[in-house]
Amino acid sequence: MSDVTTRRLDLAGTRTFAMPGAGPTRRRALAEFGFGWLQDLWREACAGRRHAGVALAAVGSLARADGGPLSDYDLVLVHHPRGLSGAEVGAFADRLWYPIWDAGVRLDHSVRTVAECRAVASEDLSAAMGLLDLTHVAGDADVVNAARSTVAHDWRANARTRLAELHESVRVRHARQGDLAHLLEPDLKDAHGGLRDMAVLRALTEAWLTDRPHGEVDEAYERILDVRDAIHVVTGRGRDRLTRDDQDACAALLGHADSDELLTELSGAARTIAYAVDGTLRRALQSQRARTLRVGPRRPQLAPLGYGLYRHDGEAVLGPSADVASDPVLPLRAALVAARNSLPLSPTTLRNLAAHAPDLPEPWPDVARDLFADLLAAGPGVVAVWEGLDLSGIVERWIPEWTAVRSRPQRSAVHRHTVDRHLVETVVSASGMVRDVSRPDLLMLAALLHDIGKVAGATDHSVEGAALADRILRRIGTTDHDRDVVVRLVREHLTLVELATRRDPDDPATIATLSEAVSGSVKTLDLLRALTEADASAAGPKAWSDWRAGLVARLHEACRAALLPDEAAARTDGAGDADERGVEPVAALALPENLIEKVAVGEPHVSVASLGGAHRIDIIDRDRAGLFADTAGLLAAHGFVVRSAVVRTLDGLAVNEWWVDSPGGERPLPEIISRDLTRVRAGDRAPLGRLQRRKAVASGPVRSPGSGAPDSTRAMVVSSASDTATVIEVRATDRPGLLQDIGITLARASLAIRSAHIATYAGQTLDTFYVTEFGGGRLAPARTAQAVAMIIDTCDGR
Repeated sequence: MSDVTTRRLDLAGTRTFAMPGAGPTRRRALAEFGFGWLQDLWREACAGRRHAGVALAAVGSLARADGGPLSDYDLVLVHHPRGLSGAEVGAFADRLWYPIWDAGVRLDHSVRTVAECRAVASEDLSAAMGLLDLTHVAGDADVVNAARSTVAHDWRANARTRLAELHESVRVRHARQGDLAHLLEPDLKDAHGGLRDMAVLRALTEAWLTDRPHGEVDEAYERILDVRDAIHVVTGRGRDRLTRDDQDACAALLGHADSDELLTELSGAARTIAYAVDGTLRRALQSQRARTLRVGPRRPQLAPLGYGLYRHDGEAVLGPSADVASDPVLPLRAALVAARNSLPLSPTTLRNLAAHAPDLPEPWPDVARDLFADLLAAGPGVVAVWEGLDLSGIVERWIPEWTAVRSRPQRSAVHRHTVDRHLVETVVSASGMVRDVSRPDLLMLAALLHDIGKVAGATDHSVEGAALADRILRRIGTTDHDRDVVVRLVREHLTLVELATRRDPDDPATIATLSEAVSGSVKTLDLLRALTEADASAAGPKAWSDWRAGLVARLHEACRAALLPDEAAARTDGAGDADERGVEPVAALALPENLIEKVAVGEPHVSVASLGGAHRIDIIDRDRAGLFADTAGLLAAHGFVVRSAVVRTLDGLAVNEWWVDSPGGERPLPEIISRDLTRVRAGDRAPLGRLQRRKAVASGPVRSPGSGAPDSTRAMVVSSASDTATVIEVRATDRPGLLQDIGITLARASLAIRSAHIATYAGQTLDTFYVTEFGGGRLAPARTAQAVAMIIDTCDGR
């Protein structure tokens, strides 16, 4: 490590890193050191000679004095063409650059005349924004001032034509890098809400297009810079990405209790900047669209929206007649109008509402409760409106418990948002299902509150959330009956999907468990089904897929039929409730005589039905030991990923249903699967050869990115799940052929698989097997322990 790098790290002041105000002081000291060192290099390079018309200038973080301990130096050698010759300028530049490289400092450098600075800025948007920060370091200050003023003049003069280019570059960058507020390993510079967005705000202000927010935005910027500085110190490198491996050390350096607290603060800062850049850029674009040549001042164009609000420059604003100070319901009215019109509330309106609107009385009046439910059901427009309300402090006045989940990270790989944003996204998803339930208002409340229990220290967020929801609903003033329903939905919001993916949906015990969870109410069951889909859809594509939707729908219908037998009978008499979802219970299948005869003579029957990106494969074959394992192996050999499997035996025939994904896009071919099953049953293992080759090539378990070493396998017996079978739940890291290996293990243990329910979730399997002795009946305790041990050994490769 060079003396310069050591000095820069010493200036970082690790002992005072977490002290209030230490960040700006540290960064100013680093900039002063950098300027002083570069001025020394300049004098050495000049060797006592005066170079008129030549100057060293800085751009980027060094110019702004907000660089980190190991940030690179962006330098420009600016010169007049009538001064030194090209060769002389090049030689002089080398005398500057080489000592910087020798010191181990990362350097981005260029040599340009004033005219070249102007030309580059006109052609390259990124260069133009950088040159707006051009700052004199050493040499002829006049040449630097000339270059900077020329670039700034052109930037303002061409603002109308370059604004669309700037907007598109921001949009592309945000789409590529994602939202800093919701990433577990964020890029602090380029992500939405990151450091580069602050440069966009400065550029918009420099163009005289609009002013930018200050205060909280500047504070948020400093907090992100503090995290960036901590990354430099912890890693010893000038990085901008906060990786999982570095989060604990950065949190400790910054004085946080743990990495979750660090990510929560970072997320909050990023949200502040993201909201500011989105709004400022939107207003700049609107101002350009609205500009027309006219004599005198331009009067604002206001379009009435209702409740005293107007549309103005793409935002919802309060009109002059609004009586903010005497109407506690006005924030709800304003939010509802804005969300329904897909408009954000203007920052001025939000500040006015936050500062002057009185608090709602407790319990809330009926009109407030109705407006709140309508707001939640307003659809996608609620996202931007809720963000503005939250950042301005209005949401926590309605729901004080919201502060505990605001910007809180979620470590689960299936979640793409922080807890609070996931709740809002769930609300948006649920708003599309309001016609599917009898009480959409209760659905929307449950969607907003279902994860409110994901607070620090909670052991079971569903139970914790139910208690918090009860308190919130009492404050809002819901009736006892409605409050009981919503609290139950919050407490049981994972029950339906867990039972659908881990239990046998045709087992009476499964249906009884779900019926108890909804207190025997069909209306509550329908609400739970809608909440389940909304929750999973909002979490991301890993949490909701065609096969998972089919399993949930199947269990929902089975439980509904049990709760409403008359209604179920009426549906059975109608046109096929085995419907387009393809989830007809296997036990209800009536097998044609010719099919039974065909299978009896040794020819498996295979049919394939596709639903979206998933495929249902129904296989009917003579029952035998190892059929489950052979089928799983064949499907894996053909490149299919098993998502679900239901196995049944009817009069000596195995009637098996498989749901698979096809990563390669191929559709399963029934004739090939039937042929290969026949060959394997006859002892020909060649069709399984491709799976063996895949196993040989695989270097280890398939893991989700960033998951680290796989956890050891867990297998447990769920004693209450069935009265007629032993239920074993297996959690393991997925790998090619794992399901086949488990099937072979159970066959070697002389156990029959009555049904299997398979789920692969973010690289982890969660499989449930209903097993019996070959003659039927549950396993004895000793046999159960043996089976569990064998499964664990198989999954762990022992």
